[in-house]
Amino acid sequence: MNEFAARYPDTNNALVDWYRLMKKNNFDSVEDVRELFPSADKVGKLTVFNIGGNKVRLVAAMHYNRKKVYIRAVLTHKEYDNGKWKE
Repeated sequence: MNEFAARYPDTNNALVDWYRLMKKNNFDSVEDVRELFPSADKVGKLTVFNIGGNKVRLVAAMHYNRKKVYIRAVLTHKEYDNGKWKE
C-alpha cells in the first residue's frame, strides 16, 4: 500500500483513511463491510474496494473468523481491468 502511494501520491490520503477504518472496525461478513464501504465487491474469495473516488482498487482477503485482512493488491483502475491480479 505504501509503495502504491509513493508512486501515486494523490491516493495516499484515501488509502490511509481506508486503513484507519479497517483497523477500527470488526467485520463478520461482506455485508458488514458494505455498511461502511458500499461499493465493496466480493470477487471469488477476495473483496475489492474502490478507493479515492474509484482511482484505486484494493484487493483484500478477508478472514472474518480471525478478524484479519490481507491486502493482496493495490491497483490503478487500468491495472485492475487488466485482470492479472486474479492469477
